Amino acid sequence: MITIEKYKPEYQCYFEAFNKAWLEKYFVVEAIDEYVLTHPEEAILNDGGQILFAVYQNEVIGTVALRKVADGVMEFTKMAVDEKYQGLGAGKLLCEAAITLARDLKLQKLVLYSQTQLETAVGIYQKYGFIHKPIDRSKYKRADVYMEMDLLYES
Repeated sequence: MITIEKYKPEYQCYFEAFNKAWLEKYFVVEAIDEYVLTHPEEAILNDGGQILFAVYQNEVIGTVALRKVADGVMEFTKMAVDEKYQGLGAGKLLCEAAITLARDLKLQKLVLYSQTQLETAVGIYQKYGFIHKPIDRSKYKRADVYMEMDLLYES
């Protein structure tokens, strides 16, 4: 059974490793990625953000973060599952847990940036209610997809 746990300092290495693995596979690790992945407390947690981890048989296998971008708005970011554990449903559980947490935090909106090449991820985001919106210049060079989920009117 996969469980979801909140950030612990000893999990930082997984947050960094899992995200760098997919970034290096498909793109490049940008300066903003390097900072966020090596300093998650400063980049995400100290401003009220959250980082969640999927744990399977006492192994950390995946992660996702919610990073504050404005009052009531967080970016759904840095979702990654270790390749050898993909297909177990960890990505879906992380997505559900992050959305539930956003609702519990009474957020108005979740936003995310992605890339059309990541078809599986974009499909998961759509399935869970993220809606495509026009993209402005993103802080990520690789991003060509911008999506939002309005939480204000959901029950």
